[in-house]
Amino acid sequence: MKLKNEILGGMTAAILSLPVALAFGLQSGLGAASGIYTAIILGTVTSIFGATKAIISDPAGPITIVSTLIVSSALAQKGDLENAMPIIVGTFVLAGLIQIVFGVIKVAKYVRYISYPVLSGFMSGIGVIIILFQWNSLTGHAGQKSIRTILTHLYEPFINPNVNAMLLGGICLALIYLIPLLSKRVPAGIVAIVITTVISRFLPPTFAVLGEIPSSVPTLKYQAIAGFKWTDLPLIFSGAITIASLGTINTLLTAVAADSRTKTKHKGNLELVGQGLGNIITALFGGLPGAGGTVGTLANINAGGRTRISGFVKVGFLILILLGAGPFVKYIPIPVIAALLFSIGIRIMDFKGIGKLIKIRNSDLLVLLTVVFLTVFSDLLVAIGVGMVLSSFFFMQRMGDIVEEQTKYGELGKMERKLKVPKFLKSMIYVMELDGPLFYGFSDEFKTEARKVKGKAAVLVNMSSVPYMDASGIFMLEEIISEFQNLQVEVVLVGVKPHIFKNFEDLKLIPNILSEEHVYNKVGAGVKYLVDKLTHEI
Repeated sequence: MKLKNEILGGMTAAILSLPVALAFGLQSGLGAASGIYTAIILGTVTSIFGATKAIISDPAGPITIVSTLIVSSALAQKGDLENAMPIIVGTFVLAGLIQIVFGVIKVAKYVRYISYPVLSGFMSGIGVIIILFQWNSLTGHAGQKSIRTILTHLYEPFINPNVNAMLLGGICLALIYLIPLLSKRVPAGIVAIVITTVISRFLPPTFAVLGEIPSSVPTLKYQAIAGFKWTDLPLIFSGAITIASLGTINTLLTAVAADSRTKTKHKGNLELVGQGLGNIITALFGGLPGAGGTVGTLANINAGGRTRISGFVKVGFLILILLGAGPFVKYIPIPVIAALLFSIGIRIMDFKGIGKLIKIRNSDLLVLLTVVFLTVFSDLLVAIGVGMVLSSFFFMQRMGDIVEEQTKYGELGKMERKLKVPKFLKSMIYVMELDGPLFYGFSDEFKTEARKVKGKAAVLVNMSSVPYMDASGIFMLEEIISEFQNLQVEVVLVGVKPHIFKNFEDLKLIPNILSEEHVYNKVGAGVKYLVDKLTHEI
């Protein structure tokens, strides 16, 4: 470990974190300071208790979107922020508790089953939401509360333009994209904010500014904790489970990205416990829920950060900024913050992946577009759930098609020419050579082919290339074997893997339907049994 690299990594992460934390805090409705509190408190707790040493925890786009909805809903019910805080804090604390439970029950191992189109569509949908919610702020107008309202009023800023606001937002966006072309070492977000804030001081004040932010450390929200009512628990549970789920996905994906750079192996479930604890403490001090952030983490690693020290450096640097930069931060124009969020929304969108899927034009594209649509116009968890169901359905369909294409049917003499079988028996034995998992997606096809078998003395089912059978496949096989037995056709299963044999025993296919002497793990043994039996019978 080189201390210089850890310090450099932490400072780099802090510089990236500051504008994003301010922007997400402002968007949430709790104020810019809440974003800074999150970056500081969550960053501290996860640096101590997190399992991924180089991870940087900050407010996250998907979670901020949900937090914004929770804050606005609580405000609508309670009338003002003070009365709404028990619901808000309660939701965020419960989200942290659920995340700890996720870690305890080892949810981390299941996240890898979320397909790329689902993740790509989800993140792209989040990008669209961030962009749309910043549209009015970017152009110097009052924000709208729903996506549908925003979309139906997109034209309004051009009917009554706020030229100064649009100028500042445009300059900030341009700088964010131009500065990296000149030097990638320069923190484009910070520089763009500084330049446009200086320019704004020479323009007529036709735009809102960030305003005062606290220049002291956060305090425990005693009133919010004391004001929480257990009767509100059903109300806050939905938002809490959504935040916990999004935080889990965000954090684990970040940990995987960190592993790829540091050549380490993260402990996902321990990381979830650390992140959940961090979100609980952050909420109690007035911050937003957050997660391990991919951008900050990779920036930290690329700058040399490899240990928890870089996380502490990032937090210390942010505390210094919080205590000393208030007089400058309060003059930052809202259109400038909106421009930064606008660029974040664009960066979140997976244009590369979408482009590739458009070229392929298969079911993955349909999944992606469905997830984008549901993310934007419905619910984030619904979008992920529907996307996973669609992905699973299309995957099973493809697997069924592959098994159908690769499975072979025919007489023993035509398919097993190397086996020493008397000529007169070869045409009497029908072979069904399965290739691939035998599951519900292939069951009907197998049943159809089996029922075409006529005039044979025996059927040999070769399962050498069957790695897995689900209950549907086993019950279907049981049905086919029974039909053959009713027709006095001998059935032998060969190439049966040990774990599949155990499933046969568990589900009573053996011995209730087929005796153990009709099941073999080697093809030759099964064929020898059939030859001996048929020769004896003839």
